[in-house]
Amino acid sequence: MTSMEEKLQELRTHRARLQLGGGDTKIKAQHSKGKLTARERLELLLDPGTFVELGLFAKHRCTRLGMEKKELPADGVITGFGEINGRTVCVYAQDFTVMGGSVGPVHQKKMADTAAMAYEVGVPLVGLYDSAGARLQEGSENITFARLFYQNARCSGVIPQIAGILGPSAGGSVYSPALMDFIIMTKKTSFMFITGPTAIKAVTGIKTDHDELGGSTTHATKSGVADLQAENDNDCIEKIKQILSYLPQNSFERPPRRSSGDDPTRRCPALEHIVPAARKKVYDVKLVIKEIVDKDSFFEIKPDYAKNMVVGFARMNGETIGIIANQPMVLGGTIDIDASDKASRFIRFLDAFNIPIVTLMDTPAFLPGINQEHGGIIRHGAKMLYAYSEATTPMVTIILRKAYGGGWSAMGPKELGVDFVFAWPTAECASMGPEGAAEIIWAKEIASSPDPDEARKKFIEEYERDFANPYLAAALRVVDDIIEPADTRIRIIQSLKLLQDKKPRPTRRKHGIMPV
Repeated sequence: MTSMEEKLQELRTHRARLQLGGGDTKIKAQHSKGKLTARERLELLLDPGTFVELGLFAKHRCTRLGMEKKELPADGVITGFGEINGRTVCVYAQDFTVMGGSVGPVHQKKMADTAAMAYEVGVPLVGLYDSAGARLQEGSENITFARLFYQNARCSGVIPQIAGILGPSAGGSVYSPALMDFIIMTKKTSFMFITGPTAIKAVTGIKTDHDELGGSTTHATKSGVADLQAENDNDCIEKIKQILSYLPQNSFERPPRRSSGDDPTRRCPALEHIVPAARKKVYDVKLVIKEIVDKDSFFEIKPDYAKNMVVGFARMNGETIGIIANQPMVLGGTIDIDASDKASRFIRFLDAFNIPIVTLMDTPAFLPGINQEHGGIIRHGAKMLYAYSEATTPMVTIILRKAYGGGWSAMGPKELGVDFVFAWPTAECASMGPEGAAEIIWAKEIASSPDPDEARKKFIEEYERDFANPYLAAALRVVDDIIEPADTRIRIIQSLKLLQDKKPRPTRRKHGIMPV
């Protein structure tokens, strides 16, 4: 008769063999590429001793092309749940040591089941991707990844979803991370694309390689697919933890508070020197952000993409906020297609997870140009208007300098439902910049003047005096107050404290139709 000890030993042996993944040789090959194994990644990601694995004994069902002879431990993906800094998360990590992390029906179902579990219990989902793509041997059974895509879409706006791309992610499988909230790619070891270099050369005759086509730099700077680049696996996992530290467990909770020890009544006199009063002088808006938020709390998202718009997380008085800011150092702070997409997506994320939005406005408006018009700047710019209008989270806008025309409308004005709008005395709130406005309003006077240059200068000064200032806007109550720059931090914190119990406006519609 078999004893309990024998049964336990059989279980332990079986479990140890499966937990070895593809075996020592494949593990060494993974390390030689500068990559960790799936289990090593999870050990770094999760608090020690908290991981509960589900589906270790899962097996593929394929009996063709020699697959019946292959045992694929955990079917090439590790799934389960654990804790990050004491907070529960659901996780899956593809195991490249097992048949290149290739995806079969069982592999995909494990990932989809993990996402479904995260949705049902209301905890964040973290996916670590490292896969050669679909397991071709499994044929029509493996024709679609839709089961996982459905769960990612279902989770959207309900729980935070973060994807770490730590190796290849190609073909249809790229759409799972694309449906998640944030994508972090490792430099040199990761890539994402729908169609690989070989197929592109066959169809178009154009030669390219994996890195140029879909490496981290390409997606972080050109396509905007990646939100962040990481130096290696360790850095990627650290960035995942950092993002999660700002977020609630789900859309029904508030973000966690983390005291920084930074005085909420701290004034910021340095702002008077960081931002020049002259509208044509540039400055780095990141210096403004770092001055007003809690010390060392700013965490930028998409820092290498659409640099004329700065977005990211921060804390003020220990509470998570999201920042949307024009960057005068790039394109003069104008808003183009990419900046519109970057800002609108982040605004919608912040609103979904009850994170207050602080907007820093300094823009001469949308970027003019034939390419912008043909590329659909009207449609893309409308995304920002829609995102602000739809948002019900607390919102505070600070007008630092330029607030002209369509740029004013796009960067969180009061008319889009923003709760408070404050302006610095350097703010210029008008339909157009003084130079352009003077040329239009006084065109005849300038043309008929014996000294057009002097006349132009006089009319520009007149427009600046009468219109390009915050006082008319404040008189019309499109600006709530004009404040000293040094008081910006205090005023934002005071406003957000008042708004902390703000309730969403009721709506009877199923959902709006965003201009995508």
